[in-house]
Amino acid sequence: MSFFKDFKDDLSQAVNELSGEEEKEVDDKTLEAELNDIVNTLDDSEVIANEEAVVEEAPVASPVAQAEPTPAPAHVAAPVEEELPEATDEVAEITKGMFVEGNISATGSINLNGKVKGDVASNGKLSINGEIVGNSSAREVFTNNARVMGDIKSNGSVKIGNGTVIVGNVYGTSAVIAGAVRGEIDIKGPVIVDATAVVQGDIKSKSVQINNGAVIDGHCSQCYADVDFTALFEDTFA
Repeated sequence: MSFFKDFKDDLSQAVNELSGEEEKEVDDKTLEAELNDIVNTLDDSEVIANEEAVVEEAPVASPVAQAEPTPAPAHVAAPVEEELPEATDEVAEITKGMFVEGNISATGSINLNGKVKGDVASNGKLSINGEIVGNSSAREVFTNNARVMGDIKSNGSVKIGNGTVIVGNVYGTSAVIAGAVRGEIDIKGPVIVDATAVVQGDIKSKSVQINNGAVIDGHCSQCYADVDFTALFEDTFA
Protein backbone atom coordinates (compact mmCIF):
# COMPACT_ATOMS: atom_id res chain seq x y z
CA MET A 1 0.00 0.00 0.00
CA SER A 2 3.06 2.39 -0.29
CA PHE A 3 1.59 3.85 -3.47
CA PHE A 4 -1.45 5.17 -1.64
CA LYS A 5 0.70 6.50 1.22
CA ASP A 6 2.87 8.50 -1.22
CA PHE A 7 -0.23 9.67 -3.02
CA LYS A 8 -1.70 10.88 0.27
CA ASP A 9 1.51 12.76 1.20
CA ASP A 10 1.71 14.43 -2.22
CA LEU A 11 -1.93 15.38 -2.08
CA SER A 12 -1.50 16.79 1.40
CA GLN A 13 1.51 18.85 0.30
CA ALA A 14 -0.37 20.17 -2.72
CA VAL A 15 -3.33 21.17 -0.60
CA ASN A 16 -1.06 22.97 1.87
CA GLU A 17 0.61 24.93 -0.90
CA LEU A 18 -2.74 25.77 -2.43
CA SER A 19 -4.02 26.84 0.95
CA GLY A 20 -1.01 29.16 1.37
CA GLU A 21 -1.60 30.83 -1.96
CA GLU A 22 -5.32 31.30 -1.44
CA GLU A 23 -4.79 32.03 2.29
CA LYS A 24 -7.31 29.44 3.43
CA GLU A 25 -6.91 27.59 6.66
CA VAL A 26 -7.58 23.92 6.41
CA ASP A 27 -7.96 21.69 9.35
CA ASP A 28 -5.23 19.05 9.11
CA LYS A 29 -7.26 16.46 10.90
CA THR A 30 -10.26 17.01 8.65
CA LEU A 31 -8.05 16.78 5.55
CA GLU A 32 -6.40 13.64 6.82
CA ALA A 33 -9.79 12.05 7.47
CA GLU A 34 -10.97 12.89 3.93
CA LEU A 35 -7.76 11.48 2.45
CA ASN A 36 -8.18 8.29 4.46
CA ASP A 37 -11.73 7.93 3.09
CA ILE A 38 -10.41 8.29 -0.48
CA VAL A 39 -7.62 5.79 0.13
CA ASN A 40 -10.01 3.31 1.79
CA THR A 41 -12.38 3.63 -1.14
CA LEU A 42 -9.54 2.90 -3.55
CA ASP A 43 -8.43 -0.04 -1.41
CA ASP A 44 -11.93 -1.52 -1.47
CA SER A 45 -12.14 -1.10 -5.25
CA GLU A 46 -8.83 -2.89 -5.68
CA VAL A 47 -9.96 -5.74 -3.43
CA ILE A 48 -13.20 -6.09 -5.37
CA ALA A 49 -11.31 -6.03 -8.64
CA ASN A 50 -8.92 -8.70 -7.36
CA GLU A 51 -11.82 -10.84 -6.17
CA GLU A 52 -13.51 -10.54 -9.54
CA ALA A 53 -10.27 -11.51 -11.23
CA VAL A 54 -9.97 -14.56 -9.00
CA VAL A 55 -13.52 -15.55 -9.79
CA GLU A 56 -12.92 -15.17 -13.51
CA GLU A 57 -9.65 -17.12 -13.39
CA ALA A 58 -11.10 -19.95 -11.30
CA PRO A 59 -11.46 -23.03 -13.46
CA VAL A 60 -15.00 -24.00 -14.09
CA ALA A 61 -15.57 -27.66 -13.42
CA SER A 62 -16.75 -29.28 -16.57
CA PRO A 63 -19.94 -31.25 -16.09
CA VAL A 64 -19.41 -34.96 -15.91
CA ALA A 65 -20.61 -36.56 -19.08
CA GLN A 66 -23.31 -38.99 -18.25
CA ALA A 67 -23.23 -42.13 -20.30
CA GLU A 68 -26.43 -42.90 -22.09
CA PRO A 69 -28.21 -45.77 -20.42
CA THR A 70 -27.64 -49.04 -22.20
CA PRO A 71 -30.95 -50.34 -23.45
CA ALA A 72 -31.96 -53.64 -21.95
CA PRO A 73 -31.35 -56.45 -24.36
CA ALA A 74 -34.47 -57.59 -26.10
CA HIS A 75 -35.82 -60.89 -24.93
CA VAL A 76 -34.60 -63.65 -27.20
CA ALA A 77 -37.41 -66.03 -27.91
CA ALA A 78 -36.73 -69.73 -27.82
CA PRO A 79 -36.40 -71.26 -31.27
CA VAL A 80 -39.73 -72.49 -32.57
CA GLU A 81 -39.76 -76.01 -33.93
CA GLU A 82 -40.29 -75.74 -37.66
CA GLU A 83 -43.30 -77.59 -38.97
CA LEU A 84 -42.41 -79.71 -41.98
CA PRO A 85 -44.67 -79.69 -45.01
CA GLU A 86 -46.59 -82.83 -45.87
CA ALA A 87 -44.36 -85.56 -47.25
CA THR A 88 -44.88 -86.94 -50.70
CA ASP A 89 -44.97 -90.64 -51.57
CA GLU A 90 -41.59 -90.63 -53.31
CA VAL A 91 -38.71 -92.51 -51.70
CA ALA A 92 -35.15 -91.49 -52.58
CA GLU A 93 -32.58 -94.31 -52.59
CA ILE A 94 -28.90 -93.80 -51.88
CA THR A 95 -27.42 -97.20 -52.51
CA LYS A 96 -24.62 -98.79 -50.56
CA GLY A 97 -21.94 -98.09 -53.15
CA MET A 98 -22.90 -94.42 -53.61
CA PHE A 99 -20.92 -91.49 -52.15
CA VAL A 100 -22.51 -88.03 -52.15
CA GLU A 101 -20.64 -84.86 -51.22
CA GLY A 102 -23.10 -82.03 -50.66
CA ASN A 103 -26.45 -81.37 -49.03
CA ILE A 104 -29.47 -83.55 -49.83
CA SER A 105 -33.11 -82.46 -49.57
CA ALA A 106 -36.19 -84.55 -50.38
CA THR A 107 -39.91 -83.88 -50.26
CA GLY A 108 -40.55 -87.55 -49.51
CA SER A 109 -38.63 -90.22 -47.59
CA ILE A 110 -34.98 -91.21 -47.91
CA ASN A 111 -33.32 -94.61 -47.60
CA LEU A 112 -29.65 -93.86 -47.04
CA ASN A 113 -27.39 -96.90 -47.40
CA GLY A 114 -24.33 -95.20 -48.83
CA LYS A 115 -22.15 -92.32 -47.59
CA VAL A 116 -23.03 -88.63 -47.48
CA LYS A 117 -20.79 -85.72 -46.57
CA GLY A 118 -23.27 -82.93 -46.02
CA ASP A 119 -26.63 -82.19 -44.43
CA VAL A 120 -29.62 -84.44 -45.13
CA ALA A 121 -33.21 -83.17 -44.89
CA SER A 122 -36.40 -85.09 -45.54
CA ASN A 123 -40.08 -84.21 -45.18
CA GLY A 124 -40.85 -87.88 -44.55
CA LYS A 125 -38.98 -90.72 -42.90
CA LEU A 126 -35.19 -90.88 -42.95
CA SER A 127 -33.74 -94.38 -42.67
CA ILE A 128 -29.99 -94.41 -42.16
CA ASN A 129 -28.06 -97.62 -42.70
CA GLY A 130 -24.90 -95.98 -44.02
CA GLU A 131 -22.78 -93.00 -42.99
CA ILE A 132 -23.48 -89.30 -42.67
CA VAL A 133 -21.03 -86.54 -41.83
CA GLY A 134 -23.42 -83.67 -41.31
CA ASN A 135 -26.73 -82.81 -39.66
CA SER A 136 -29.91 -84.79 -40.34
CA SER A 137 -33.53 -83.69 -40.05
CA ALA A 138 -36.78 -85.46 -40.90
CA ARG A 139 -40.29 -86.21 -39.71
CA GLU A 140 -39.03 -89.54 -38.34
CA VAL A 141 -35.50 -90.91 -38.09
CA PHE A 142 -34.57 -94.62 -37.94
CA THR A 143 -30.97 -95.83 -37.82
CA ASN A 144 -29.52 -99.32 -37.95
CA ASN A 145 -25.79 -100.09 -37.99
CA ALA A 146 -25.31 -96.45 -38.98
CA ARG A 147 -22.43 -94.02 -38.48
CA VAL A 148 -23.45 -90.41 -37.97
CA MET A 149 -21.25 -87.47 -37.06
CA GLY A 150 -23.68 -84.60 -36.59
CA ASP A 151 -26.97 -83.71 -34.95
CA ILE A 152 -30.17 -85.66 -35.58
CA LYS A 153 -33.43 -83.71 -35.38
CA SER A 154 -36.80 -85.39 -35.73
CA ASN A 155 -40.25 -83.82 -35.60
CA GLY A 156 -41.49 -87.17 -34.32
CA SER A 157 -39.90 -90.36 -33.14
CA VAL A 158 -36.23 -91.37 -33.20
CA LYS A 159 -35.00 -94.96 -33.18
CA ILE A 160 -31.29 -95.60 -32.77
CA GLY A 161 -30.80 -99.28 -33.51
CA ASN A 162 -28.21 -101.66 -32.18
CA GLY A 163 -24.80 -101.19 -33.82
CA THR A 164 -25.37 -97.48 -34.53
CA VAL A 165 -22.75 -94.95 -33.41
CA ILE A 166 -23.73 -91.26 -33.25
CA VAL A 167 -21.49 -88.36 -32.30
CA GLY A 168 -23.89 -85.46 -31.96
CA ASN A 169 -27.07 -84.34 -30.26
CA VAL A 170 -30.43 -86.07 -30.74
CA TYR A 171 -33.76 -84.20 -30.71
CA GLY A 172 -37.29 -85.55 -31.04
CA THR A 173 -40.65 -86.16 -29.40
CA SER A 174 -39.97 -89.81 -28.44
CA ALA A 175 -36.94 -92.07 -28.65
CA VAL A 176 -35.75 -95.65 -28.37
CA ILE A 177 -31.99 -95.95 -27.98
CA ALA A 178 -30.23 -99.24 -28.47
CA GLY A 179 -26.97 -97.97 -29.97
CA ALA A 180 -24.19 -95.65 -28.84
CA VAL A 181 -24.62 -91.88 -28.56
CA ARG A 182 -22.09 -89.28 -27.54
CA GLY A 183 -24.03 -86.06 -27.12
CA GLU A 184 -27.13 -84.60 -25.52
CA ILE A 185 -30.44 -86.42 -25.94
CA ASP A 186 -33.29 -83.90 -25.77
CA ILE A 187 -36.69 -85.59 -26.16
CA LYS A 188 -39.99 -83.85 -25.35
CA GLY A 189 -41.71 -87.16 -24.59
CA PRO A 190 -40.70 -90.63 -23.36
CA VAL A 191 -37.26 -92.19 -23.78
CA ILE A 192 -36.41 -95.90 -23.61
CA VAL A 193 -32.74 -96.72 -23.10
CA ASP A 194 -32.37 -100.35 -24.11
CA ALA A 195 -29.97 -102.90 -22.62
CA THR A 196 -27.44 -102.52 -25.46
CA ALA A 197 -27.34 -98.70 -25.27
CA VAL A 198 -24.27 -96.67 -24.39
CA VAL A 199 -24.91 -92.96 -23.78
CA GLN A 200 -22.22 -90.43 -22.99
CA GLY A 201 -24.14 -87.26 -22.34
CA ASP A 202 -27.18 -85.86 -20.59
CA ILE A 203 -30.72 -87.08 -21.20
CA LYS A 204 -33.63 -84.64 -21.03
CA SER A 205 -37.11 -86.11 -21.38
CA LYS A 206 -40.62 -86.29 -20.02
CA SER A 207 -40.07 -89.83 -18.80
CA VAL A 208 -37.21 -92.30 -19.06
CA GLN A 209 -37.00 -96.07 -18.92
CA ILE A 210 -33.53 -97.55 -18.47
CA ASN A 211 -33.29 -101.26 -19.10
CA ASN A 212 -30.86 -103.43 -17.21
CA GLY A 213 -27.48 -103.46 -18.95
CA ALA A 214 -27.60 -99.91 -20.35
CA VAL A 215 -24.60 -97.67 -19.68
CA ILE A 216 -25.13 -93.93 -19.15
CA ASP A 217 -22.36 -91.44 -18.43
CA GLY A 218 -24.32 -88.26 -17.78
CA HIS A 219 -27.34 -86.78 -16.04
CA CYS A 220 -30.95 -87.82 -16.55
CA SER A 221 -33.48 -85.02 -16.18
CA GLN A 222 -37.23 -85.37 -16.57
CA CYS A 223 -37.53 -81.64 -17.08
CA TYR A 224 -40.55 -82.04 -19.39
CA ALA A 225 -42.58 -83.98 -16.80
CA ASP A 226 -45.93 -82.55 -15.71
CA VAL A 227 -44.81 -81.97 -12.12
CA ASP A 228 -44.92 -78.64 -10.29
CA PHE A 229 -41.68 -78.86 -8.31
CA THR A 230 -42.20 -75.43 -6.75
CA ALA A 231 -45.59 -76.34 -5.30
CA LEU A 232 -44.32 -79.71 -4.15
CA PHE A 233 -41.23 -78.59 -2.28
CA GLU A 234 -40.83 -74.83 -1.90
CA ASP A 235 -44.47 -73.97 -1.20
CA THR A 236 -44.79 -76.87 1.25
CA PHE A 237 -42.25 -75.36 3.62
CA ALA A 238 -42.96 -71.71 2.84
